[in-house]
Amino acid sequence: MADAMEVDLQEERVFKDPPNIRRLDETVVNRIAAGEVIQRPVSAVKELVENSLDAHSSSVNVVVKDGGLKLIQVTDDGHGIRYEDLPILCERHTTSKLSTFEDLQSIKSMGFRGEALASMTYVGHVTVTTITKGQLHGYRVSYKDGVMEHEPKACAAVKGTQIMVENLFYNMSARRKTLQNSADDYSKIVDLLSRFAIHHTSVSFSCRKHGAARADVHSVGTRSRVDAIRSVYGVSIAQNLMKIEASDNDLSSSVFKMDGLISNFNFVAKKITMVLFINDRLVEWTALKRALEIVYSATLPKASKPFIYMSIVLPPEHVDVNVHPTKREVSLLNQEVIIEKIQSLVESKLRNSNDTRTFQEQTIEPSSSGQVCSLKDSDINPSPSGSKPPKVPVHKMVRTDSSDPAGRLHAYMQTKSHSHLDGISSLTSVRSSIRQRRNPKETADLTSIQELIDDIDGNSHSSLLDIVRHCTYVGMADDVFALLQHDTHLYLANVVNLSKELMYQQVLRRFAHFNAIELSNPASLKELTMLALKEENLNPECAVNDDLNEKIAEMSTALLKQKREMLEEYFCIHIDIDGNLTRLPVVLDQYTPDMDRVPDFVLCLGNDVDWENEKTCFQAIAAALGNFYAMHPPMLPNPTGDGLKFYEKKRPSENNEDIETPSGDNAIMTTEIDNGLLSEAETAWAQREWSIQHILFPAIKLFLKPPASMANNGTFVRVASLEKLYKIFERC
Repeated sequence: MADAMEVDLQEERVFKDPPNIRRLDETVVNRIAAGEVIQRPVSAVKELVENSLDAHSSSVNVVVKDGGLKLIQVTDDGHGIRYEDLPILCERHTTSKLSTFEDLQSIKSMGFRGEALASMTYVGHVTVTTITKGQLHGYRVSYKDGVMEHEPKACAAVKGTQIMVENLFYNMSARRKTLQNSADDYSKIVDLLSRFAIHHTSVSFSCRKHGAARADVHSVGTRSRVDAIRSVYGVSIAQNLMKIEASDNDLSSSVFKMDGLISNFNFVAKKITMVLFINDRLVEWTALKRALEIVYSATLPKASKPFIYMSIVLPPEHVDVNVHPTKREVSLLNQEVIIEKIQSLVESKLRNSNDTRTFQEQTIEPSSSGQVCSLKDSDINPSPSGSKPPKVPVHKMVRTDSSDPAGRLHAYMQTKSHSHLDGISSLTSVRSSIRQRRNPKETADLTSIQELIDDIDGNSHSSLLDIVRHCTYVGMADDVFALLQHDTHLYLANVVNLSKELMYQQVLRRFAHFNAIELSNPASLKELTMLALKEENLNPECAVNDDLNEKIAEMSTALLKQKREMLEEYFCIHIDIDGNLTRLPVVLDQYTPDMDRVPDFVLCLGNDVDWENEKTCFQAIAAALGNFYAMHPPMLPNPTGDGLKFYEKKRPSENNEDIETPSGDNAIMTTEIDNGLLSEAETAWAQREWSIQHILFPAIKLFLKPPASMANNGTFVRVASLEKLYKIFERC
């Protein structure tokens, strides 16, 4: 019986009619396609940013809420969208990038499918606001399922286009549930914008969370890619990069041109970062990434997780861009040959880049000089007899600060008894002999610097020192004063004075041991001095002032050119033979000064320094650097409160030709906000406040020794006693 039933079931499966093939509903087709193109919020941001770049924008601003699920807003200043194109803007396969299939063979734009905006309308609510050149007003229109929900409405708009995508995946519950971790998606968006920012250096990018005052990505258009990397990824990456270039014009093998930046063996990271653009298109190329990882692992094992930026340019006909729904990947002609040539070049570059070193722990006699061991915590106990010296952590292999024992070279050296080192010169004597060979008239110890440091230590106010060592930063009270809490007291602290004194002390403690900030373009000392003098003149239109300023600038430039060797050796201020400023010192790690104050700094160097006396000379230069690096308020007024008036501009109201004001004028003036300038100011002030909280005050707590003068000059003002407030609350 069982065998008979099995046979019947098999016959039933054999003779059952095949299912009918049906044409899917158009809505289902579009939803499926949308799910492939817009896989997660970062996919939508990528498509919108690429559209902005195709529109020749010079500024792209992104605002995100809840990782992009609630809101994605991309605003650009590109050429905008024509009014007559708005009805079909979000239909599938509508595009301005190509018209025939053959156009794909030479496509240069980043978008070409005509699916991105359409896909967004099927999985979210899309609103477009746009204005084109010459129009008196813009238009706003909403889209759903690829079609307009209403006729375009006239509205006020600034140049370019703004696209808002709200409630992404509202109709795809499974997809939305898998994307509930908004922090993870937002970090992907930040990473995407960072990659765009370091490639498209002429475009300003910003990315922030909705409601946040500070942007997590903020780049200003610059010509230098290293500067772009520094502003986006930080100094630690930018200062450890090597330039690399390759090209091939052999038609029989490969035709390409590559330029990029790769990290050296001083750079250490937990994972590889590879930013790759092919014909200006951000893509992933797994084979090339893996090949370069192998090179780093074999050549520099400790730096096997590198930072790599590459831009590859090939003939458009050698690139197939139509191989991935999100355009994340491309296919190249002769890609194996290209990978091999780039891999060989990178390997050669790494093997030949032996211009820097990291120093491991070694044994040496502790110096008897007061300069080297002036701090109590700089002494390191010798390791027990017979035990192995402790392994030096990676982060301690780089000197970070000369006044921090954890970052000074002798902090990693183990001491031995003098009997083991008889006949060996101490570190101080070696330095002394080298300096005396270079300049016999110069003493090796530079007692003037030690005297200035001793003055700082001896003049330190003990009560203020206790406050700065144990205070808690509360926030900024206004443009200049920060609110601090120490024990049960609240203090107002002058940020400008504190930062100026900190930078001054850091210059003296880092004397002759600075890292460098490389200027992207050399700046003429004469022009900088002229600029500073013009800002000081009350009557800049006077021709006599111009002649006098030019003479002063020439004399100042000639003087600084004479002192260039000393400035570079001791203060890392590099001036080339043509009188151009090319390099400045890093006074405080992770902090770059306001470059708008360079002219005043150069003027101060040329006019306020007594070059005849060594001690006063060093003191004046340190003071000039301290003032330059101090955290002054930005040049643009604070955009909050009354400062907002600065960003208002008046223009005649539209359609008011027939309306007369009481004074008889035909034009009624309306007030508008200069959004571009306002955004720049908001970013500058937000970055300053962030630097004060996260860079300045941690450094103050570690390094600053406040002079006694700060107790009386208004730098610290006690404003409240929390103890009294607590008692009042207890009574209540």
